[in-house]
Amino acid sequence: MDQLLHAGRPVVAADSRPPVGLGRFGEYGGRFVPESLVPACEEVERAFAEAWADPLFRAELHQVLSIYVGRPTPLTPVARLSAELGINLLLKREDLTHTGSHKINNVLGQALLARRMGRRRLIAETGAGQHGVATATAGALLGMATTVFMGERDIERQQLNVFRMKMLGAEVVPVTSGSRTLKDACSEAMRHWVTAVEDSYYCLGSAMGPHPYPWMVREFQRVIGDEARTQCAATLRTGTPDFVVACVGGGSNAAGTFAGFVDTPARLVGVEAAGGAAISAGSTGVLHGFRSKVLQDAHGQITEAHSIAPGLDYPGVGPEHAYLADLGRASYVTVDDAEVLAATHRLARTEGILCALESAHAVAWVIRAAGDGTIPPAATVMLTLSGRGDKDMSTLMELS
Repeated sequence: MDQLLHAGRPVVAADSRPPVGLGRFGEYGGRFVPESLVPACEEVERAFAEAWADPLFRAELHQVLSIYVGRPTPLTPVARLSAELGINLLLKREDLTHTGSHKINNVLGQALLARRMGRRRLIAETGAGQHGVATATAGALLGMATTVFMGERDIERQQLNVFRMKMLGAEVVPVTSGSRTLKDACSEAMRHWVTAVEDSYYCLGSAMGPHPYPWMVREFQRVIGDEARTQCAATLRTGTPDFVVACVGGGSNAAGTFAGFVDTPARLVGVEAAGGAAISAGSTGVLHGFRSKVLQDAHGQITEAHSIAPGLDYPGVGPEHAYLADLGRASYVTVDDAEVLAATHRLARTEGILCALESAHAVAWVIRAAGDGTIPPAATVMLTLSGRGDKDMSTLMELS
């Protein structure tokens, strides 16, 4: 990516081209997969490059995002919370999409690509269940069989989304190995893909994995940032917000959001879970086919992540986020579970919005940063609310 300089810090030019070489964002990215998966990844790369350059494919995706998903999603000013914090806070409302999260943007893009490639079945992993629900939804819409791998621990925490997936006709496969969370679901989904590449498409849910997935998922999710940038230009006197904030696990909603603002003066802030902070507490390593910042011990063994939000319970982060952090273009911070719970309640009681626990990480940091002066008074903050909180009600009932 090209670099410019703005106010003493690097600004990365907005760019729809693929990353350099074999999926490299600086030293991160790449394709570290078994030899048996290399042809499948190469086929997906070729198919996506052709589709993304095809106006008819782009038009079909735009139409389904409009008439089925409900895009564009609104940019909502939150007056009461803004007044309490002394800032101007705007929420990009991905919680208002069909299925209730940003995941549907990427899934429909990949499902249309899978159909274009002649695949009849979708494979997916899921943690919080929102990617699984979105994949099951796309499968039902397009008449494709769907198999979703989900850790046993996450199945216990997200029973509502498990039932939703089954209602939509998907097979949900419990994963009993390791920590029984998102990391292990990813591993099982990739192992299964090896055995089923001829008729199945792996619909990866975040901006991670082997090339071309980090690039492809960012491009399908950049609709968030592109819409928000246009909405901010029409709404704000300055045209762009002072801060752009999103939660980060694998990092798809943040990658899509940042893509719309990376060439502006806005400060980009990704908020990680304190127990799953790959950028803040990790080191460079390889996980699930890509090189990035990961949580690992001195011997390079992947360590377990923790978060109250199952969608952030992942010991790695997408390679583009690691790259943006190295450049200094984006800052990555952490919040803990107690802050997340408090932020969830505060947003609900001031604005009548029940957000997902993942999204509440971003809200929690904004509350803290406005209080300690990191966000100065009267600053404008655009925050991507990545999903709604229905799925987390049992957790909130237990912990509140």
